[in-house]
Amino acid sequence: MKATHVYSLLALAAGAAALPQMANAQEPVYTSETVSVTEFTCDPKTHYSSNWRDNWFIQIGAGINQPFVERTLTGQDPDHAIDRKKMTVTYNFGFGRWFSPYLGFRINALGGAMHWNTPTPEQPTNGWSRGKHVNLNAELMWDMFNSLGGVNPDRVFSIIPFVGLGGDYMWDIRDASGVHVPAATNIYRTNSDKLKTASWTLPVTAGIQFRFRLCKYVDFFAEARASFMGDNWNNVAYGDAVDANVAVVGGFNFNIGGRGWSEYNECASLSQIAALNNEVNALRGQVLAADQTIAGLQSQLPCPEAKVITKNCVNAPLMTTVRFALDSAVISPEEEVNVYNMAEWLKDNPKENVTIVGYADKDTGTSEYNLELSKERAEAVCNQLVEKYGIDKSRLTVKYDGSNVQPYDVNNWNRIVIFTQPE
Repeated sequence: MKATHVYSLLALAAGAAALPQMANAQEPVYTSETVSVTEFTCDPKTHYSSNWRDNWFIQIGAGINQPFVERTLTGQDPDHAIDRKKMTVTYNFGFGRWFSPYLGFRINALGGAMHWNTPTPEQPTNGWSRGKHVNLNAELMWDMFNSLGGVNPDRVFSIIPFVGLGGDYMWDIRDASGVHVPAATNIYRTNSDKLKTASWTLPVTAGIQFRFRLCKYVDFFAEARASFMGDNWNNVAYGDAVDANVAVVGGFNFNIGGRGWSEYNECASLSQIAALNNEVNALRGQVLAADQTIAGLQSQLPCPEAKVITKNCVNAPLMTTVRFALDSAVISPEEEVNVYNMAEWLKDNPKENVTIVGYADKDTGTSEYNLELSKERAEAVCNQLVEKYGIDKSRLTVKYDGSNVQPYDVNNWNRIVIFTQPE
């Protein structure tokens, strides 16, 4: 019995018709040019940063201070000079922020009672004068160990020199008898010729702090500092031209939010940049390969029209086909979907059987070679249906026509396996 069937490839024809639109969507055009890590330069220095809310601290402490004011007058007994052991308690409060691992800024206040010896020609053993004072400074702090030994927020011990400017207010200045210092000591007066009992000065301060880390949020500190002021600090102006106050203070720093820094080093990121470049280069290669595939498919447009072939023992072809590369019987990943579709059709139609017919291109290879190649192609499709998708082999018939039969006018399209229904 003879049957007439038309070999058509609707699915491939529809895909080929969409290729011009795909080609129009290829901008920007990618090339095989690669990006190398050598295109990048880096700063080997590690940079540190922190949120503006971090690295603030509050300082609370207490200690002792000793003023150095008027010295012995010319020709007097040195024993009448200032008694360096007359020290008084001072209290300390401050707050500030480390705006880098190396430099910080704080507002620092000290205050308390003061005692000093003020010998005069009239009273060479004047005794101890006293007053009260408060000193407020803006100070710049330098973390010596972070600068010289590398940044380490967990360092147990640090040395921190500092310098500052500010103001000092002295009031309630009295002599040893408890009354205001007499005029004989060259005390400053007001416009009404009354004795002044207070003074303002602008001190320069320098010192050094020793900091001991107790935990992330608390440090113990001990610092020595000296403030230098004009001769009128204690309202007495003779002797040395500069008055001074030396203090030793200890206490605690409370670190708000802890103390730490975010590190960034450009050079440390080069390996990551190189890995990303490799990924970019791989993707560019895939895009380039896809462009070449599309160009190859476009070269085959328009889709060839199917020929009418008369052959015994076959019925109308099914819509699924499997194409192969030149001189190959390997099913490509792109064509495997057609084998899958046929397997699904057979599962949905358990009473249907299929004939698998293999072909080869007559322009390449001898007739005998092409016959064997078409057989390998048909068997490859049959084996995948059975082994991968579980189709019963009894439902499949393998045939092969080599290059003796060419279903299409374009020879490239004849490297194919076509599914048909047996009679």
